[in-house]
Amino acid sequence: MTDYIRSEIVHHTGILTLDRPKALNSLSLQMIRELTRTLLSWRADAAIDAVVIRSSSEKAFCAGGDIRFFYDAGQATPAGGSALLEDFFSEEYALNHLIHHFPKPYIALMDGVVMGGGMGISQSGNGTQLRIVTERTKMAMPEVNIGLFPDVGGSYFLPRTPGQIGNYLGIIGDTIGAADAIHAGLADIYIPSAQISALNALIADHVGNGLRQAILNFAAAFQTEIDVANCALAKNRAAIDRHFAHASVPAIIASLSADSAPFAQKILAAQHKRSPLMMCVTLELLKRGSTLQVADCLRLERGVVRRCFEQREILEGVRALVIDKDNAPQWNPAQLADVSDELVASFFAPPWPAHAHPLRDLN
Repeated sequence: MTDYIRSEIVHHTGILTLDRPKALNSLSLQMIRELTRTLLSWRADAAIDAVVIRSSSEKAFCAGGDIRFFYDAGQATPAGGSALLEDFFSEEYALNHLIHHFPKPYIALMDGVVMGGGMGISQSGNGTQLRIVTERTKMAMPEVNIGLFPDVGGSYFLPRTPGQIGNYLGIIGDTIGAADAIHAGLADIYIPSAQISALNALIADHVGNGLRQAILNFAAAFQTEIDVANCALAKNRAAIDRHFAHASVPAIIASLSADSAPFAQKILAAQHKRSPLMMCVTLELLKRGSTLQVADCLRLERGVVRRCFEQREILEGVRALVIDKDNAPQWNPAQLADVSDELVASFFAPPWPAHAHPLRDLN
């Protein structure tokens, strides 16, 4: 247990509670280490049948990584890096890999804000995951807003959403709700927030195997309360698939510019606030990730995040959003037309030889 992570075992269920409400449960390196330590212990413990991860706050499950820490640590050297920053991303991505391959049911209660690093600790891929959303869920991979890219495995799970939804969510960084999350395959079931106390009681009282199925049974009565078939993503799927299937960000923007529909115009307005460079890097990342397994996606992301701090786009994005709060980032390049293929390709040049990669042991 740390100041921000509470762990307990109740009737063979391991329960992790994120408890950093003032920071919307933004992940610190200490939190990442405690989550990793606990999950490694529970993975090897035959007495643990399932894991539940949740928040102590109704406002947020987890809003991402601690971006103020990113800024402070990134300012430490001219190259934009520090030992603690290197440790943060290496250990966070290793945690994402551990969760993705966790051999027991991994149940994430994604109530409130779920962004960036919060997605990384909820998107398990073991086949017995259970990702729960509520009407308070606000989900996004908004990293392009701060000069970063959708990491924590985003290069794996975004390209595997239906149609071109992954490109849309990654390049634009839009926030979606519960029905959209289920439509996109980024969540499994809906439970009203008013039922969370009853859900927690069910978890606490459950004995033996079958917690996942017990929660599914509990949630069955509520699935008609949201309309997945007519959510915003579903209504705009044709437009998303048409515009975001283009091979480059300039082509995507040109396609949107030729569409007078309100949805297309809303996206156009939003993209003007994003980093032109990181939109292009993100599209290339998602292309590459679509053919890779989780470990290789995380290794790819680890190299790209190193390049992001070297180039310092993220430091300018965090400055504008969090430090000075002027919401006027000076992106470099400032215009999409000035982002060259060579500059994008430089983000994918491996910073280390394969034998020295910090995530070389992921399998």
